[in-house]
Amino acid sequence: MSEGISRRNLFKGALVAVASTVLPRSMAKAEGLASRGDVFAVLVDLTRCIGCRSCMRGCQRANDLNAPQELMDMDHLSSRIEPTYNLWTTVNVEGGASSPPRHVKRQCMHCLEPACVSVCPVAALHQTEQGPVIYRESRCIGCRYCMVACPFDVPRFEWNNGLTPVIGKCQFCAQQRLFKGLPPGCVESCPTGALKFGKRDDLLFEAKARLRSRPDVYVDHIFGEDEVGGTTWLYLSDVPFDQLGFKKNLSQRPLPSFTWDVVSWIPGIAAVLASLFGVLAFSLSTKSDQGKGDKHP
Repeated sequence: MSEGISRRNLFKGALVAVASTVLPRSMAKAEGLASRGDVFAVLVDLTRCIGCRSCMRGCQRANDLNAPQELMDMDHLSSRIEPTYNLWTTVNVEGGASSPPRHVKRQCMHCLEPACVSVCPVAALHQTEQGPVIYRESRCIGCRYCMVACPFDVPRFEWNNGLTPVIGKCQFCAQQRLFKGLPPGCVESCPTGALKFGKRDDLLFEAKARLRSRPDVYVDHIFGEDEVGGTTWLYLSDVPFDQLGFKKNLSQRPLPSFTWDVVSWIPGIAAVLASLFGVLAFSLSTKSDQGKGDKHP
């Protein structure tokens, strides 16, 4: 009988341990990063962009990239350029069919709560305290989860390198310039003031001031203020954003919070399963003890 009691106590102890440690976690809510106003940001005013692609060349210089230089001038604006692992920002002509054409700069949006960081299993993508999301090549295993998770389709994979493939995306010039007190290379290279660097709250204040002062010009929306929980690249435009290729109907919730909705159920499910298995094991142990008692009165 002592063996049966020992086994029952073991199962009871395991069940209590699981319930006490797992159930509280299942009831907890994920706390995402706050929409901090003091992170670095850039305001892009599409009404001021002339398509000179100086920002592209500045990005290449600042980050020592080696994308083809011959396409990065105004003579090739008719040629559409797509981002690659070594071309982190692009300027293309968008619209033109049902709306006036505009030159649109694109790069990583550096979300306040980046989905790419939340899905990376090896922390190759990391959000710094100042806001920029940087990529650490030495940690990357090439799983490409970041490419699937990104709502803006930003990360690019080095497909032509089968041995040591890497992901390429805008680093906000964090290590090369930002942490040294310098603005990003693209901002410094812009000759028209289409790009303005600063703290996010300050840039939002200025963007809203521009909207109030010229309501007849600007679309009454700051793209990036609320999309997917907010981004550190903010856009103003005089043409509706969806007509310029920007994604519409993006959730205002940070994407990692959707993941938590699913993941937060796992501890509860595990606790229920542990309870069921514990009850089953206890029942089997009891029957075994009873059987032994019947054979040995």
